[in-house]
Amino acid sequence: MNSYNLKYFQYNDNSLLISWPERIDENINNDVNEFKKRLETGFKYILEIRSSYCSLLLIFNKKINNINKLIEKLKNLYLSRKSLSKYDRILWNIPVCYENSFALDIDIISKQNKISKEDIIVRHSKTIYSIYLIGFLPGFMYLGGLDNALHTPRKEEPRLRVPKGSVAIGGEQTGIYPQQSPGGWNILGNTPINLFDKSKDIPCFAKPGDKVKFFQVSEDQYKLIEKEMEFGLYELNKEVLND
Repeated sequence: MNSYNLKYFQYNDNSLLISWPERIDENINNDVNEFKKRLETGFKYILEIRSSYCSLLLIFNKKINNINKLIEKLKNLYLSRKSLSKYDRILWNIPVCYENSFALDIDIISKQNKISKEDIIVRHSKTIYSIYLIGFLPGFMYLGGLDNALHTPRKEEPRLRVPKGSVAIGGEQTGIYPQQSPGGWNILGNTPINLFDKSKDIPCFAKPGDKVKFFQVSEDQYKLIEKEMEFGLYELNKEVLND
């Protein structure tokens, strides 16, 4: 297990920021998520934990009276985490339709990267992605591991309306828009899967640290899955990864 030189900062009277090296890296992000899990199950007085690619913001339910003592406890907990068993990660298999009616920007991706549309689809759907974090919309998964040949800059002028379910590329990452919203990523397909359902006990089925793999479906298959989702009949395929 990798260990990093973490930095600890008091954010305000009742919160503390823990920072890892500032880069987008799967090993760092896994370490962030594993330490978060440890804190959620074995540390008192935490009201909320907010995570990013390489940091955790701990919000406590009372004022921090002795910051040095708190930091020392956190350091010891971090260093002792090697004795913990790893938590299960899930690989989620998500259907995507890459037909022209959904692939609004696939021509741009093709032109900028000098690869065919067919190659884009193959490369995008064969990769297993890591969920680095879930933000800026509820259920929006930032996915790392995108094939280098598909890296495409965000749009200079974002769309005012990106359709719900749009699968898109922004820089070195790919992701899915869980609802209609403005957005500047390049759209290459759409999934009929609901990524966020506030009526459920767990509104978003996935968590940071999980994996995602896309598989291609036709427009007819898309419509069928969409209808099954509407009636609660579609079951998303998943695999438990023990690592």
